[in-house]
Amino acid sequence: MKSTSVTISNLGEHVEKTVTLNGWVYNKRTSGKIWFLLLRDGTGLAQCVVVKAEVEPEIFELKNTITQESSVTITGTVRKDDRSVGGFEIGVESIKIHQIADEYPISPKEHGTDFLMNHRHLWMRSRKQHSILTVRHHVIKACRDFFDRSGFILMDSPILTANAVEGTSNLFEVDYFKRSAYLTQSGQLYGEAGAMAFGKIYCFGPTFRAEKSKTRRHLTEFWMVEPEIAYCDLDGNMTWAEQFVQHIVSHCLEHCRTELDILERDVSKLEKVKTPFPRITYDEAVKILEDKGVDFKYGSDFGGTDETLISDEFDCPVMIHRWPAEIKAFYMKRDGQNPDLALGLDMLAPEGYGEIIGGGQREDDHDILVSRIKEHGLPMDVFGWYLDLRKYGSVPHSGFGLGIERTVTWISGIRHIRQTIPFPRTLTRLEP
Repeated sequence: MKSTSVTISNLGEHVEKTVTLNGWVYNKRTSGKIWFLLLRDGTGLAQCVVVKAEVEPEIFELKNTITQESSVTITGTVRKDDRSVGGFEIGVESIKIHQIADEYPISPKEHGTDFLMNHRHLWMRSRKQHSILTVRHHVIKACRDFFDRSGFILMDSPILTANAVEGTSNLFEVDYFKRSAYLTQSGQLYGEAGAMAFGKIYCFGPTFRAEKSKTRRHLTEFWMVEPEIAYCDLDGNMTWAEQFVQHIVSHCLEHCRTELDILERDVSKLEKVKTPFPRITYDEAVKILEDKGVDFKYGSDFGGTDETLISDEFDCPVMIHRWPAEIKAFYMKRDGQNPDLALGLDMLAPEGYGEIIGGGQREDDHDILVSRIKEHGLPMDVFGWYLDLRKYGSVPHSGFGLGIERTVTWISGIRHIRQTIPFPRTLTRLEP
């Protein structure tokens, strides 16, 4: 009987039909005159049943030689079976071996973190890791869909830059034809140029921070999506941010239920993410900490524990705005009612997952921006093009950056950010 080549994800469309699956052996078990092979193909898992009386002897005897992660092609009949993973199983007719895998280093026993990270290229095949990276895919898709449907233009910003964005102490410096260049900390400054050309843009790509941090929330290489919007003030920026995050969560709830179940995520907490999000000032956030007995120094940035204590007061992400100007970047516009405050925005995810968005309204006055660059001791010559944006049609404008990995960590409900990117880069890890 002729078979149809399918994937595990669409087995339900082929019940009682003969199909062919290409994949890898996830597990196997034997029971007398029958043995079971759990197949993975990247789209899901399927139980394949090999019955001695229904196959050639050489096929049945593969139970003695086939190993975990061996690559195979299986042909058989699809049967509905609610007890099987995915709700279907395959009655095997034939098995073609492509390669018998060596003994697989990742076994069901407990492995330490270093061992698993050293084998990250293999660990991605495990069910939970596969689910996390599938959630990542959908977070990225949701980001692009939201901005594309909202009239934003994707604008690619450079990876190599001549200037800092988020301070000079955490730059990765590289030799660039006998001059210094730096791996980008953010595409924001270039995004501002794009906003003056197109009105609404977003850039999306890797960013780099040479922070000597070993916390569960930090990577040295991570991905950000950064919208920049002309004719937009801080309040408008916060509205865009909350609509954006709600869209991401709603998309994942719709398309990642299987993965969230595998990760044992309490989706009821995600279902509470509805706009409008709470908006509090920096001063109000400090009051929350003081009421909880925290000895917090006013004018400091919030640490991880501080962020958790603040976010514990809310079911939704909370937006903190109007920060002390001295702890914000040079390009941040000051509050017209209080010049000691910057029109900055941080969004904290609930459940203690910390900051997922940072942004604010940009300074649009040329002379003020020049004075800010001087105050921060930055080289004026590399910002000439950036100052031009304030000389030729300057307008109020705002934007923000959302960290993909932190967002995936929160939505997946996992503890450590290193599992949310295929090959994490940290203070101590440069391979695999």
